[in-house]
Amino acid sequence: MKKLPLLTLISWICFLFYAGIGIFLSGFLLVKVEVNRTSSCRDPLFSENWSLNIYSKNVSQNQLVDFCWSKPRFSRAVILIIDALKYDFAQFDSKVKDPQHFQNKIKVFSEYIRSSPANSRLYAFRADPPTTTMQRIKGFSTGSLPTFVDIGNNFASSAILEDNLISQMQKNGKRVVFMGDDTWDSLFPKHFQQSFPFPSFNVKDLHTVDNGILKHLYPSMKRKDWDIIIAHFLGVDHCGHRYGPDHPAMAEKLTQMDQVIRSVARLIENDTLLVVFGDHGMTDTGDHGGESQKETDAALFLYTPSMLVSTEQGLAEPMVVPQIDLTPTLALLLGIPIPYSSIGKVMVQLIPSGDLFDHNAQELQQAEALFVNAKQVNRFLETYSLVAKHLPQETLDHLQDMYLKATKNYIMLRDAFATHSPLNSQELKKLISDFHVYLVSVQEMCKVSWAQFHSLQIIVGIIVLVGSCVVCFIVSEFASIVESSYKELLFLAVFTGAFASGTVAIFQFFWLEFEAFSVLGTFTVVAQVAFLWKFNHLKNSNRYFLNRAVNIINTALKGELQMTSPLIVFMVFLLRCASLFSDSYIVAEEQVVSFLLSSLGLFILVHLTWYGNLLHSFIDGFKTTNPGMSSQQMAFVKDKKTMHVLVACVALLMFSLCLSHVFHGCRDEQVICTPSLFLAPLCTLQDVQLRNIHYVLSVCSLLTSYYLVRRWLCYYGNFNSHSLAVFVARFELPLLVVCICLFWAVSSTPEESFVNWQQFIRLASSVFPRVAFVLFCLGIAAVFWNPLTVFVKPKVLSEEGPITQSYRASGCVSPQAELQHLIPHIYQCMRRSYQVPKEEGESLKDEYYQPTVEAFGLGTVYSAPMLLILVLFQLLLALLHPEGLALSFLLMLLEAFAILQIHSKTSSLYRCRLYSDKFSVPWCVVLMWALASTQFFYATGHLPTFPSIQWNAAFIGFSEGHSNQVLPALLVLLNTFSSCILLAVSCPLLLFWPLICEPSNTAKSGSKLGELKSDNIPVMEMKLRDNPEYFSRALLQLMARYLFIHGAQLLASVCAAAILKRHLMVWKVFAPKLLFEASGFLVTSLFVIISLILIMRVDVCLTRWVKQLIPVDSR
Repeated sequence: MKKLPLLTLISWICFLFYAGIGIFLSGFLLVKVEVNRTSSCRDPLFSENWSLNIYSKNVSQNQLVDFCWSKPRFSRAVILIIDALKYDFAQFDSKVKDPQHFQNKIKVFSEYIRSSPANSRLYAFRADPPTTTMQRIKGFSTGSLPTFVDIGNNFASSAILEDNLISQMQKNGKRVVFMGDDTWDSLFPKHFQQSFPFPSFNVKDLHTVDNGILKHLYPSMKRKDWDIIIAHFLGVDHCGHRYGPDHPAMAEKLTQMDQVIRSVARLIENDTLLVVFGDHGMTDTGDHGGESQKETDAALFLYTPSMLVSTEQGLAEPMVVPQIDLTPTLALLLGIPIPYSSIGKVMVQLIPSGDLFDHNAQELQQAEALFVNAKQVNRFLETYSLVAKHLPQETLDHLQDMYLKATKNYIMLRDAFATHSPLNSQELKKLISDFHVYLVSVQEMCKVSWAQFHSLQIIVGIIVLVGSCVVCFIVSEFASIVESSYKELLFLAVFTGAFASGTVAIFQFFWLEFEAFSVLGTFTVVAQVAFLWKFNHLKNSNRYFLNRAVNIINTALKGELQMTSPLIVFMVFLLRCASLFSDSYIVAEEQVVSFLLSSLGLFILVHLTWYGNLLHSFIDGFKTTNPGMSSQQMAFVKDKKTMHVLVACVALLMFSLCLSHVFHGCRDEQVICTPSLFLAPLCTLQDVQLRNIHYVLSVCSLLTSYYLVRRWLCYYGNFNSHSLAVFVARFELPLLVVCICLFWAVSSTPEESFVNWQQFIRLASSVFPRVAFVLFCLGIAAVFWNPLTVFVKPKVLSEEGPITQSYRASGCVSPQAELQHLIPHIYQCMRRSYQVPKEEGESLKDEYYQPTVEAFGLGTVYSAPMLLILVLFQLLLALLHPEGLALSFLLMLLEAFAILQIHSKTSSLYRCRLYSDKFSVPWCVVLMWALASTQFFYATGHLPTFPSIQWNAAFIGFSEGHSNQVLPALLVLLNTFSSCILLAVSCPLLLFWPLICEPSNTAKSGSKLGELKSDNIPVMEMKLRDNPEYFSRALLQLMARYLFIHGAQLLASVCAAAILKRHLMVWKVFAPKLLFEASGFLVTSLFVIISLILIMRVDVCLTRWVKQLIPVDSR
């Protein structure tokens, strides 16, 4: 096998795709420019000319010219953040007779609003997506809008550099005490006088953070050495992630929060404001991160013992408050400057600090607050427009006109007030409305402008991806030419690309601003062009291309559209890629992929029936041959068993596809949809009988998967070896299954059960998964270290002693060339030694024709370790999923087996006329394998949305949390892209399986090896070793085709996101799908390379084994 060209070319293809993904995403997912300026009380509101002419002597000059324009209404504040406090949780409806577990549990809000309407307010608190905790903290502390790409930072929090409320509190002498979610400590390092952070990432832990807060909250409030207390509770959010909102544990948590709010409200004084809010909501499954109303609408409750608002403002309907509006509101109420980058609009109904029954005074105070707010926003726009040039100038000019007009009217009214002239109430209301319209318009412009794209990088990224697909297709279709000339192709590509990118980098360094992605884009584009140019000028490329084109055209003209015909595959694949341009088809992608996959399976049967091949196998009259039958028809009569197996495998494929829909998840767009019960952890199932049924099914699924692989290894003789790989199959796999089953049994135990055993249960919940992780790592290492599963039985001794045979390929070849021939021939020679008949009268003592050695498992020497790696990953990934999905993993195994058998049986039927290229895997089968990868992604409950990510996987075995972000990120990545991993690492089986299952024309059921004719006995995978050039070429072609299909799907997602970037659903549907598709390709390509390394490792070990087997004098 040619290892270096194979690995080099596949790595080169992957690099080109990686570069295209990076360049496109750098232009598509822009991060908002941060303005590193801060507000200060000393910042003037007016120029000196304005401030001297407008105000009366009754108003102090200090009040008029700076941002801290008024005396703060409150000197203290207690801010309680109840993570995921959905607005529905805060409402109380006495008419509900049979409330759900999350309903009517927090009664304190409705009680205060009913008993003290002037002291309290409850609002729907609407967050901007993405609705993740870190982004929400960043949003309401800075008053700015996060961008889509910021969601990636949710679990890798870094300090906020923009001006924010916490830093303003610290700078203005406020003593801030924090307790709760440790995300705050990383976002605001050294900002708190006292800090009591608790680990927040373990979503299974409902009580550690909340109990830690309660330990410090009440003593801190009683000490009086504070101005601001911030407490961030996580129990409600974690309960939603673990159980969902409709669970008894949620009722307990909400009841606890109700008691906490009551206790705090009783402790605060008249100069203190109580602020209670949720950072986001949650879906019906307890998830969040998207932009559905269930995820964005939280609750905001405000209370003070003194009067908060006028009772005449009305309480009929709750008002929706954007989350960023809380920033300027709290700043003005506490008497600190509004953060510099805030674009929030002050909640003017809370601003009056004078006589709450003097409406003119109230409105004037509100106008003054809005003026300060507008002045700060206008100042930010002026600064931001200088830093970032993507804000539309026409819109900026219009907003500037609006601001100047409103400011002018405010000055006139303030001047009238300074001269004791009566104020016109209508003019005041219009002024308030003008400022309101201005601030809302600024928010709308920023939302649109911060979604601006870098068009050049988007175009270059698409060009690179198109070029990558072309290069990948050329490698797959012209593997022999590319492999033989890979040094010339890659040298020219890398050299020209490096020269061009180096020139651009030098030019940017001296004359322009250096941009890494422009250099990378130059390198990849030039390298692709050079690669294609060199390939076009190779000696045999044009002739080979013309021959392939003529063959395809001749086949189409004759009407022989075989299952491997590019036209049929192209039509199906075109439909697959076209579906990625429709948001409705992406929402229903599970059904689309299942339909296309089942269509390809049925097409095989339809095609065979069309040519009469399938019907012949069911007609008894064809059991005997007729003189008029062609040789092809006679061959089909003998393939009756093959046809029956083919039909059964297509039926198995259809059955697996139908049953896999049981494990579906639900998107927000799917209104009429109920998530599968198998997606819920066993501990969340309240029905004990249902929980036991799910557990039994899960355990049986694992045992069945292990039994099928063990049975296969035994059937082909691989289980007789004494290698480390077989040791893994014999001992580590069953032990791994036992650990997983015990972990599921322990983790499914409800917390209220076995109270005295809780410490043991927690210990076991950590020990069993960690033991499983160790067994998995040891198993992978053992298979890679010693992957051979071949058993050698010593020769029977004769009277003269052991007889050895010297197998030599030729007498005049080098030892290296001789060894290449000996490797495949040793298998055939060992078999022939069984088949040489003894002549009559030959002495039984004559051992000359006895076999030299007996080898078992040599025919499946490559596929056996690959199956072991597959089952190891399957067990690990099943551990990282909810217990009920173990059955889905078993279905995946059956589905993959069905596709392999369909490929094997069809190739045996058409081996004479379809497989002109030795060991070529047809496009149809590769496409089915790739579609199965996508289909299985949905069959494990995953969806291309951020709320559907199964974060619980990060804490399996690590319930106490992690010291870093690498391990949890890896576990979540393995969980999310399990389908990509399993189908990519087992992709070479598509090449090996037809060789394993190839039939012998003379073989009958129960025949012994010695009874078969030598010419008809299949050598199975040793055929590949007999043709090392074809072996590496076939592997290169298979892997390139598999990567091409995934790369073309990625290209379709990229083009859809680029074309529809102004579509209403771009951030809800197309952008998440793009990110999942890109991440899936990265994982797929990585494990494709891992599978290649495994095959190469087997090949190296097999070479060493043959060297040890052949006597020294025969080498």
